[in-house]
Amino acid sequence: MSYVVSVNTPYQEAQRAGQTAVRTTILDHAIDLLVTEGPAALTMRRIATGIGASTKVLYTMFGGKEGLIDALYREGFARLRRVQQQTSWTEDPLTRLNDLAAAYRAHALAEPAYYRVMFEQAVPGFQPSAEALGAAESAFDASVAAVQACIDSGVFGPGDAYEISKILWAAAHGAVSLEIAGHFPPEAAARRFDTLMTAVGRSFLAAQQGQGRTS
Repeated sequence: MSYVVSVNTPYQEAQRAGQTAVRTTILDHAIDLLVTEGPAALTMRRIATGIGASTKVLYTMFGGKEGLIDALYREGFARLRRVQQQTSWTEDPLTRLNDLAAAYRAHALAEPAYYRVMFEQAVPGFQPSAEALGAAESAFDASVAAVQACIDSGVFGPGDAYEISKILWAAAHGAVSLEIAGHFPPEAAARRFDTLMTAVGRSFLAAQQGQGRTS
């Protein structure tokens, strides 16, 4: 006697968990195709076939290929924002800021495909929508708040928390991008990241600024 074993597709499995799971399944498969085969493989038909869904499902959810890529961009920043928001809050504001920087690096290394879509124009010609750019901006709210706490507590000298946060992000992004690209060997990457962030952060310390003033 033979038995026919029914195997559910990734799409069918996701359907049981709801629309959010369906969206995540589609986006994760799309990002895998982008990384393994390049932008040319990122077609609605290839993605639908890969997860066992109809193209109608993808068009209904994303509107088309451009909408799908925009969703990948927004998803990358949404995941980064969640990681930043979930970082444990500590009473010491400088520790909080350092923890956020470490979380940023860890997340980038864990999600390098999304990181490339977010920052490295993995899809040539793609221009994020206004909504996507807004999502990108809000991903760093926790960092701005942590910098403001450093200013309010007197750890940092007076300054614009938003601008300081952007400078710290630029430093973190540069180091992480080099690490992802393989220019920093694993045994040196963490040390170089910490050294860079410490050096940049030191310039904003109230004590450091005070030493630079002349009477």
